[in-house]
Amino acid sequence: MKNAAVAAFLAAMIAGAVAQDAPQFPKPQKEHEWLQQFVGEWDTESEIVAEPGKPPLKAKGSESARSLGGFWVVSEHKGDAFGTPFTGILTVGYDAQKKKYVGTWVDSIMPILWKYEGTVDAAGKILTLESEGPGQDGKLVKFRESVELKDKDHKVFTSATEQDGKWLVHLTIKYTRKK
Repeated sequence: MKNAAVAAFLAAMIAGAVAQDAPQFPKPQKEHEWLQQFVGEWDTESEIVAEPGKPPLKAKGSESARSLGGFWVVSEHKGDAFGTPFTGILTVGYDAQKKKYVGTWVDSIMPILWKYEGTVDAAGKILTLESEGPGQDGKLVKFRESVELKDKDHKVFTSATEQDGKWLVHLTIKYTRKK
């Protein structure tokens, strides 16, 4: 009985010491909280400009987005690209040191890791992320991708490439939150 009491006392002391020495992890900031608007289940309707001057190709899909610790939004996209089913994973968070939103994109149809940096407009409605990647001719081009929050249940994504100093939109996705 005496050994059990000593063991219980030591266990309580160790637990208290561990709790006091536990690291203090950072808390999400207002920029991280802003990202939580993207969390949820969404239906998508896409328009892809495959060739200038031709009607855009249309496709439907879905997105499932969750929060990771309040710091990151991780979204899984499922859809169709030119008749080929695909899955894409987007991560978006906020880097307090850079004072920029940061993220990545990978998908099942391209062997490329896209890295993003960007900002939110003053009105708090449009997240703009910039990257570089291969253009249609394989040469490195600038990409600008934005998500505009229309309301809590609707958002619009656009992807554009810079050509001759102009931004040409080649992909638009309209999102509707599933009910």
